[in-house]
Amino acid sequence: MTEVSALSQHYTYRKLFRFTLPSIASMIFTSIYGIVDGFFVSNYVGMIPFAGLNIIMPFIMMLGAVGNMVGIGGSALIGKTLGLGDNKKANNLFSFFTYFMAEAGILLCIIGNLLLPNVAVLLGAEGEVLENAIIYGRICLFGVIFLTLQFTMQSFLITAGKPKLGFIVTILAGVTNIVLDALFIAVLNMGLVGAALATVIGQMVGAVVPIIMFALPKNQWILKLGKAKFDGRSLLKACANGSSEFLSNVSMSVVGMLYNAQLLEYAGNYGVVAYGVIMYVNMIFISVFFGFTVGTSPIISYNYGAENIPELKSLFKKGLVIITGFSLAMLLFAQLLALPLSMIFTSYDQQLLQFTAHAFRLYSISFLFCGMAIFGSALFTALNNGLISAILSFVRTVIFQVAFIFLLPMLWDIDGIWLSAVFAEFMAALIAGIFIIAMRKHYKYI
Repeated sequence: MTEVSALSQHYTYRKLFRFTLPSIASMIFTSIYGIVDGFFVSNYVGMIPFAGLNIIMPFIMMLGAVGNMVGIGGSALIGKTLGLGDNKKANNLFSFFTYFMAEAGILLCIIGNLLLPNVAVLLGAEGEVLENAIIYGRICLFGVIFLTLQFTMQSFLITAGKPKLGFIVTILAGVTNIVLDALFIAVLNMGLVGAALATVIGQMVGAVVPIIMFALPKNQWILKLGKAKFDGRSLLKACANGSSEFLSNVSMSVVGMLYNAQLLEYAGNYGVVAYGVIMYVNMIFISVFFGFTVGTSPIISYNYGAENIPELKSLFKKGLVIITGFSLAMLLFAQLLALPLSMIFTSYDQQLLQFTAHAFRLYSISFLFCGMAIFGSALFTALNNGLISAILSFVRTVIFQVAFIFLLPMLWDIDGIWLSAVFAEFMAALIAGIFIIAMRKHYKYI
């Protein structure tokens, strides 16, 4: 089966799940190895360094979100171009976007390091927490070029019809991170420095390996890394397509900063540590939604470009059913596993453990609604409607989150902070449903 036929075939529920499974697995594994630093730092280095890591991590991920924007937005444009039958242009776009991200990563590294101390202070870090935040941030920011390219390559591998290879690369990067975390922290006692170095080296593997494979002379994939012409219009289109994913990542980082600020006021370092644990676990759960939508987006883009309306309708219906099933399953698992998952990070402090488990049970109710909001935004990205996708992402991750973070604690104190995600995701799902119904005749997915 060629890569194009992989995008153009009819998808049953089984085929769709099998095609997206590597993307889901990649996202889950990325989330798992992304929390390895937190596990080792929390258990081997201490609560204060762990708090410093959690305070600065949103800033680092905010810069890395540029890779998601170009990767997902560019993939939608490349997928549509392949559907139109213009493989030469698709390859030019792929190569151009890859080179652009390498240069953008260098610029982000410089900007990030210049802003780091002020950002850490702005986020409420002080004393030892501030020192640890800067140490971890400095090292991780030098790896931002690899972080952005890793995000970009994950999307392009799926568009090239190689989701399984994307999963293998993710495993290689993750295993590298995990092994080096154990070596640097548990064996060599390098502390927070070791955690940051392990992260950067893992990201390097995740970025460099797929680039080499795309560039191999013997590469017979539908996408090949080669010469490229500057295409500003397509770059703007890709950024517009992926703006929702960029806004989602940036706003999640900003909201994470606001959560930490509110929690420092209401619960001190306990609150910051508990939120860090919840975010780690939350990343694993919602990565199922993101993995599925990233996996289906190139297929939707291809069929939209090819004007295959029956398959577009089929994909939409099946996607909605699968997302609903995931939502119910994850809510159930989260409620049952709240205590065991919290123990991974906080077993050394019984009071902190109970505090974290209670917070996660409240926060996890949001899983019932966030899948619909994520699916809606990803759908319009795949259809190359970056504006609607960005609106859905913005209201989900900024407007509602910020509003409820400040409003609900007035009613329910610390519990109001945990429940703010539930109210925000419900409202976002409602808005996504309204847009999906309103645009059904234009795009004909219903």
